[in-house]
Amino acid sequence: MLKMGLGVAGAASCGWLAGPGSSLAQQIEDFVAGPQVADIPARQISPHVWMIYATDGFPTPENKGMMSNVTFVIAPGGVVILDSGSSLQIGQMAIRVIRKITPLPVVAVFNTHYHGDHWLGNHAFEEAFGKQLPIYALAHTQKMIQGVEGSTWRSLMERWTNQATMGTKVVVPNRLVENGQVIPIGGLSFAMHYYGTAHTEGDLCIQVIEDGVTAVGDIAMGDRIANIDEGSYPGTFAYFKAISAKASNQIWIPGHGEPARDLLKAYGEFLAGIWEPCVRAVKEGAPESTAKSWVLADPRVARRAKTMQGFAANIGKYVSLAYLEAEKSEF
Repeated sequence: MLKMGLGVAGAASCGWLAGPGSSLAQQIEDFVAGPQVADIPARQISPHVWMIYATDGFPTPENKGMMSNVTFVIAPGGVVILDSGSSLQIGQMAIRVIRKITPLPVVAVFNTHYHGDHWLGNHAFEEAFGKQLPIYALAHTQKMIQGVEGSTWRSLMERWTNQATMGTKVVVPNRLVENGQVIPIGGLSFAMHYYGTAHTEGDLCIQVIEDGVTAVGDIAMGDRIANIDEGSYPGTFAYFKAISAKASNQIWIPGHGEPARDLLKAYGEFLAGIWEPCVRAVKEGAPESTAKSWVLADPRVARRAKTMQGFAANIGKYVSLAYLEAEKSEF
């Protein structure tokens, strides 16, 4: 990788900054900060809520890290971001897309949890709207981003995208929220939901009360298999039950996948198709390999196998985690 110590002149003399059809300044910017992400038109989900949809569920050099949805709310008094994306460049793209719809400034950002594809875009919004821009999160998310996980996620995203996200800085949430809070912003009401460990120990869901829309981060996904290494199967089921009781009849917007009113039901059934065979295997003293065969044969899992991104690469780990958690709960 080219070292910054060469400087612009050194890089130019080596020929790295030459290229037809692009200016020297643009090539320097691309090198230092990574290339621009192409604009993705936003979809309107409800009267105030819009979403920039990520087709891919995992980061690659080709998608430049565009792997998670960026949702935004156009309130009468300003724009509110619900997860800011995977990089400075994706955040900048979101700002350009928002500008095509409204001249209103961004007045707040929410981060659902500490995985980098949901908050590394904070950099772009702080850069554009100032260091005093409120960035809300649970205390657990703030702690993890402040610590080693923040820099780890920044580095991982650079590696996964072949440096396309280069130049992104760690920008830590500066406002803490708790379950049950209702925060008025720009003339709309945002309700905070947190019901324990699901995808991680700190998964914040944000309800736009006036629109009947709730952004759920990664506690549920569309056609992508989620990482549950730090999560819990029973915890996820309990979370789904609790939030459904508090926020009924919602359009649920996931961090990955399409919004849907039946999102929690559909994803919960998929997870149950993994969890219940593993519980049965543990109770009957069957090995993990048997549990996996039962999981793969379960119709709730089998019908998602061909369409769910990351299924083949991750289902074995999913079964192992469920089996281990079932063992712990049984004994």
